[in-house]
Amino acid sequence: MPTVYLAFGTNLGDRLANLHAAIDLFPPSIVPGPWSKIYETPPWGYKDQPAFLNMAVKCETDLDAASLLKRLKQIEVQVGRVESFRWGPRQIDIDILFYDDLVLESDSLTIPHPRLHERAFVLVPLADIAPVFVHPVLKKTVKELLAQVDGAEIKLFGNGSLI
Repeated sequence: MPTVYLAFGTNLGDRLANLHAAIDLFPPSIVPGPWSKIYETPPWGYKDQPAFLNMAVKCETDLDAASLLKRLKQIEVQVGRVESFRWGPRQIDIDILFYDDLVLESDSLTIPHPRLHERAFVLVPLADIAPVFVHPVLKKTVKELLAQVDGAEIKLFGNGSLI
């Protein structure tokens, strides 16, 4: 089965419960593997909102990329996400970062995620579980990409555990 890396973010409601709920709603076609520690991060893009909890999860799936995206969007709605403005607050956001070494650009989906290399809040947790994974377009490891961004404001949340 293909290996995918997903990024999770939440800054509304019970943030830890939102992360739990999203993973608990995975269907049998999405099998979670190792996940990162949980980090508290300042908002990105639109600053006037609560801090986020962010994490990354490595999964295996038998879904193709488009079907995976559709299922993840359904999970977001089940957790309570309501559409708002770009980079605004949300109950949960789940992004596909990598899908094996697939490079895909369509109207609805771009893989690898087009801005992951700019975002410490994605790279810090991703480096917990995939430091040597090579970005199929940029040809750099996650660890190398992380070294190029400022992660100083990203803090471990509690003991970093989802449990």
